[in-house]
Amino acid sequence: MSFRHLSSLALALLLASCSSLCSPVVPGATPKDHGAIGATEGPAWHDGSLYFTDGKHINRMGPDGKTTVFRHNASNGLLFDKEGRLIACESGMRRVTRTEKDGSITVMADRFEGKRFNSPNDLCMDSKGRIYFTDPRYGSREGMEIRDTDLVRNPVTPGKTDIKAPDLPSWHDSTDLSRTKFYTVPKSHLHELPDQHPLLEGVYRINRQAKLPDGACSFAHDIPNVTRIHCDGAERPNGILISPDDRYLYIADNNNNTHGGSRKILRYSLDQNGDVKPGSRKVIFDWKDGRGPDGMKMDSAGRIYVAAGTNKPTEFENTSFKAGCYILSPSGRLLDFIPVGPDECCNCAFGGKDGKTLFITSGSHLWSLPLR
Repeated sequence: MSFRHLSSLALALLLASCSSLCSPVVPGATPKDHGAIGATEGPAWHDGSLYFTDGKHINRMGPDGKTTVFRHNASNGLLFDKEGRLIACESGMRRVTRTEKDGSITVMADRFEGKRFNSPNDLCMDSKGRIYFTDPRYGSREGMEIRDTDLVRNPVTPGKTDIKAPDLPSWHDSTDLSRTKFYTVPKSHLHELPDQHPLLEGVYRINRQAKLPDGACSFAHDIPNVTRIHCDGAERPNGILISPDDRYLYIADNNNNTHGGSRKILRYSLDQNGDVKPGSRKVIFDWKDGRGPDGMKMDSAGRIYVAAGTNKPTEFENTSFKAGCYILSPSGRLLDFIPVGPDECCNCAFGGKDGKTLFITSGSHLWSLPLR
């Protein structure tokens, strides 16, 4: 490689680094309120239209600014795949689906190891077209089926609620403490104690384009349809994104209806198979006692746009972080803040003719702002 090529590469890397540390907001620009049109979640831009959800429908705002119903279902996160098909986290139906070009619905995932998901929340796609999604449960925990078999409820060691299965030293088989017996439980036998595993709010990857039909022989396929992604230290995963080079997985960990719960952006390193590298967890930003992060996106410079904060305090959250879009550098430095209202800020997306308009959903209102 010539010196000139090396110099050009160095200059490009320097400019990219500088861009990631600068605010992308057009100087003097203020958010435009498009009104209370039911924009609560899931904004996604495709072919000149913005798609968003209102808790009951997926709506489409066309180039003329008019909003119509695209699909009748309770959805949250949305994205379009490389073929222009809409993929949705259907929180009400507890599944992830794809709307085909002819309007038919393909169920991509609705169970993990035979158990229904909690309420799929948000999703992203890696460079190979695989879908990663989060599966928290806000509100009532009734009907949750998936348990974390890596952890076991611990009635033995004081101070530990859950312990990792390989570290389980003993168990007891009697509620009468005077007759309690302790014995080792091999990891291979942990499935015999299903109620002792804590409920799981996890992160998953869809490996194939569609789930197998009921009754199909799974052994005929070399990979499962759904893989659990082990994000140690994440309490209640909400928003999710993957860096364009597939190196990092970002999780908006938002345990917002628990005193002292996590309200952080977490970053994990991924290996070449798309799995989290053990011990790679890093806290990028912390909303502390305010309303934590919800949906988020990343631009080509690596800046992270996070919908977070609230203008109305709750029993569990204060207003120290106002409702809006928090723009962070790749390392978590706060570069800018875009305030919106009237209530909590839920998600965001890039769109517009040149892809340089930021759309934000907050309190059923849709907001937009030009970017550089």
